[in-house]
Amino acid sequence: QVQLVESGGDSVQAGGSLTLSCAVSTSTYRPYCMAWFRQAPGKEREGVAAITRDGMTSYADSVEGRFTISRDNAKNTLYLQMNSLNPQDTAMYYCAARPSFARCLIEDAIEHWGKGTQVTVSS
Repeated sequence: QVQLVESGGDSVQAGGSLTLSCAVSTSTYRPYCMAWFRQAPGKEREGVAAITRDGMTSYADSVEGRFTISRDNAKNTLYLQMNSLNPQDTAMYYCAARPSFARCLIEDAIEHWGKGTQVTVSS
């Protein structure tokens, strides 16, 4: 059974930085596209950033220039470096995976989800 396990969520002050990680539990599952989604209280889950095995990336406009997605294919691990955090970034952050880059930031198209890690940004 494939599991995506997130870590790194924390409470930080506005302007701070955090790095999230997502480890894939089995080495036999190596999805072509992995992504980060987030869901703030009372809002729908939204795609934040996606990356393919060969490094192609896509970002939501709200995080472009502040967040950087990366992955270590050898470790089968996904990362999200978040800088210049603001209170609007407060949310549960989820790791996600699907076999293609197309629709990798579309919630309904995701094949596997992690359970999430909480990020709280205070002003």
